[in-house]
Amino acid sequence: QVQLVESGGGLVQAGGSLRLSCAASGRNFRSYAMGWFCQAPGKEREFVAAISWSGGSTRYADSVKGRFTISRDNAKNTVYLQMNSLKPEDTAVYYCAAGGIVGMHYSLYNYWGQGTQVTVSG
Repeated sequence: QVQLVESGGGLVQAGGSLRLSCAASGRNFRSYAMGWFCQAPGKEREFVAAISWSGGSTRYADSVKGRFTISRDNAKNTVYLQMNSLKPEDTAVYYCAAGGIVGMHYSLYNYWGQGTQVTVSG
């Protein structure tokens, strides 16, 4: 029902910034909470940030609080992740996801994008 495509990843030096975008297709984008997760090789998928369907409520992992900002533009069917002050530890594949409620565990989300690679050099 919902198709998600991430973009905006790439290679950046520590301290730099990237903005990830997630373009959604489907008729009910406005009804979904959206989240960003990351997964490094050999590690479990981890929560990064989430936003409610209205955009009025956000939630962040402690490790990114103050550095990353999640936002959404329902008119454009797009969710964003602004990533500032990037660290080598942020290196991972980043996925956007859609779910019925805002939450911090990946099992709460029903639809996933293909992921975009973020690499931060030291």
